[in-house]
Amino acid sequence: MDNTTTSPRLVIIDYQDLVSSDIDLSIQLDRAFGGRNHSSSLPPNDDDKDELSPLGIIAIRNVPNFVDAKMKFLPLAHPLAHLETEYLERQLSDPKSLYNAGWSHGKEKLGDQPDFAKASYYFNPVTDTPGTSEERERYPASYPCNKWPNEAELPQLTNFKDAAKHLGTIMHEVVVLLAKRIDAMTTNRVKGYTSNLLFDAMKTTEKVKGRLLYYYPLEENGHTTNNDITAKEDTWIGWHNDSGFLTSLAGDLYVNDSTGELLDEQDVDSEAGLYVIDRSGKSIHVTIPPDCMAVQIGECLQILTGGVVVATPHCVRGPRAGWNPQSTIKVARISHPCFIDSKPTFPLCMPEGCSREDVSRAGSGMGKVPPLEDRWIEDGMTFGDFLQKSFDKYYDWKG
Repeated sequence: MDNTTTSPRLVIIDYQDLVSSDIDLSIQLDRAFGGRNHSSSLPPNDDDKDELSPLGIIAIRNVPNFVDAKMKFLPLAHPLAHLETEYLERQLSDPKSLYNAGWSHGKEKLGDQPDFAKASYYFNPVTDTPGTSEERERYPASYPCNKWPNEAELPQLTNFKDAAKHLGTIMHEVVVLLAKRIDAMTTNRVKGYTSNLLFDAMKTTEKVKGRLLYYYPLEENGHTTNNDITAKEDTWIGWHNDSGFLTSLAGDLYVNDSTGELLDEQDVDSEAGLYVIDRSGKSIHVTIPPDCMAVQIGECLQILTGGVVVATPHCVRGPRAGWNPQSTIKVARISHPCFIDSKPTFPLCMPEGCSREDVSRAGSGMGKVPPLEDRWIEDGMTFGDFLQKSFDKYYDWKG
């Protein structure tokens, strides 16, 4: 796989351009997110079309305070992941929310197998008690209350809560700005689109979920002796689409699992990291610049925009077995996506004048993810019902 063209293909915009009302970003958004039936900025019959095919992700540079907030929070994943298992399971886990708050390890599934390759710490950066008491009772996975570590007992996690909320709030605010731009682009292309639909939903939502991820060294899962497994692209997290609205990404860090020390580029397999399927069906390795925040599209936006923007299948690949025989470092990865979604009762309706075919044909899962039309079974299906249907399909998916 040739990864040398990855960086030039990633669309990068400046934060000041995002906030400026004088700058039209429609072309950049189309090149980042456009579907196969809507990408007007792509040449229809050009030999270089594949090289311009949208990756489904955009990077934003110069977001105020982002880099500092990222570097204060992400490294705390290492001491968190190395706390006593009993403390993590008894004090920081939340079975009532189906482990959508606090610590989660081995609770999610890949097919019919528990996923032990990574652990997650979930939190809501905008409020500790989202929704009403009735909503929390009815939708425990969507509106869980936060479970924070006791920093007085855990000096290695000093300022954990403040750092988590600060980074997550920044990422939410940038997504709200981007949502307004997606609204504008879609309004210009689809007659039946409701103006400011996405912006209003993202600005007022309390369903914001930060996910601090710690990917354990693959050798701890018995992968070093299995070349078939370590040759796969999705060893750290399997191929999937984000099923929600917008996902902000803080990029990643690689650390020595034994010490927590940040690793230099030469200590990490160059083929490890995030992969996406572009609109031409190619698997592409994407590296988010360390000074950039990034945003991905979820499947709900593919529905709401009638396919103007499209969710992109993605996965995370771990280091290949034996990629550096001289190294004894156990490489771990840290990342922090933040999922910004609507209320569970939000109806997923395509714009007037669009068809289910418009929505489904805009993207291409290339067999990597369950087809959207098998989960979005009717126009107007609520986000909560769609999410549950997607969970069920992914757990049984053998793609």
